[in-house]
Amino acid sequence: MSNPRNLFSDNEKNILIQAIKEAENRSSAEIRIHIENHCRGAVLDRATEVFQQLEMDKTVLRNGVLIYLAIKDRQVAIIGDQGINAFVEKDFWQQCCNVMVDHFTQNDFVGGIKAAIESFRDDLGKLFPHQPDDVNELNDDISWGN
Repeated sequence: MSNPRNLFSDNEKNILIQAIKEAENRSSAEIRIHIENHCRGAVLDRATEVFQQLEMDKTVLRNGVLIYLAIKDRQVAIIGDQGINAFVEKDFWQQCCNVMVDHFTQNDFVGGIKAAIESFRDDLGKLFPHQPDDVNELNDDISWGN
């Protein structure tokens, strides 16, 4: 599998996008998934670079969340913007990442990503409640690298 887009079927992609939409209906946070084959450099550095490329650091409340996967390198990270990080424990994102990786060890990639989203969904809903005038600031589609 050379193209990371082939990791999931169209139905599986839709399941993940729906999980994002459900989480964003409970919170004003903005969630993205980015998948590529290889991680250039340290995983947290690369995730931060992608976060900025996707302009996730430009949300009004600085409450973006990126789930980053480099599938061939078996590297994953979940990072949040400064608005969220000001309120969550230091190991919050690593705990969410561990939920995801537990599923990955059973070759359940869709279930892992969905479980990770569900693991932080309620916390983000408390920190950043969904507002009636909430605008979806970022595209919910999965983004892809090489």
